[in-house]
Amino acid sequence: MPSRRVEKLSSTIEKILRERGWGAKLKEYRIYGVWEKAVGKGIARHARPAGMRGKKLTVIVDSSAWMQQLSMLKPEIMGKVNQHLREDAVDSISLKLGEFEPSAVPRDEYRPADGTLGPEEQARIEKCVAGIADQQTRESLRHLMERDLLNKKMKRK
Repeated sequence: MPSRRVEKLSSTIEKILRERGWGAKLKEYRIYGVWEKAVGKGIARHARPAGMRGKKLTVIVDSSAWMQQLSMLKPEIMGKVNQHLREDAVDSISLKLGEFEPSAVPRDEYRPADGTLGPEEQARIEKCVAGIADQQTRESLRHLMERDLLNKKMKRK
């Protein structure tokens, strides 16, 4: 007979994310959302997160002068990003020289995924995210789930 043990919703969501391989992507999306708040507008104009691998954050920097400046600020940047995420998500930063387009839409705003999902898929996503109290986390997870389902649809075609 299956166990009727009550489990916290956050534990259930974390387990689902891990099983589907979405945990790292959700963390990455959250970093994009808090980046400017964490580092300030001045740094955000010259440096952008490019991705996460484990707890290593890769940041693209637009000039060698800013790269040198930010290399001295790595511990402070890690602390601020972790503080805004309310967890120790980043334990190292890799700086890479590169170019990036100024963002017309802040990364923490919801952007609709390309394509459309059916009503059943939308309802399933809403059911999954309904119990998440934090709006930013809920929207990030909704967006991630939509993208994942749309990508899977595209691969089947």
